[in-house]
Amino acid sequence: MRQGIHPEYREVVFHDLTSDEKFLTRSAIETKETIDFEGETYPLIKVEISSASHPYYTGKKSAINKAGRVERFNKKYGRS
Repeated sequence: MRQGIHPEYREVVFHDLTSDEKFLTRSAIETKETIDFEGETYPLIKVEISSASHPYYTGKKSAINKAGRVERFNKKYGRS
């Protein structure tokens, strides 16, 4: 591999905001947030859904996204 062109591949903690589940894995994603997890400090990635909260994996039927994508975009960026 060529040196200096690849992102750093390291351990990160993903935090599922829906289920409040946290899990440690490896990723090259960039973040400035950190978290203390199991006695160590790791970069933190917040996600809205993971296998811990997705209805397909949990077997529970739930309304995950009540507003459509366009409505959420317009609400976030102030368009009507």
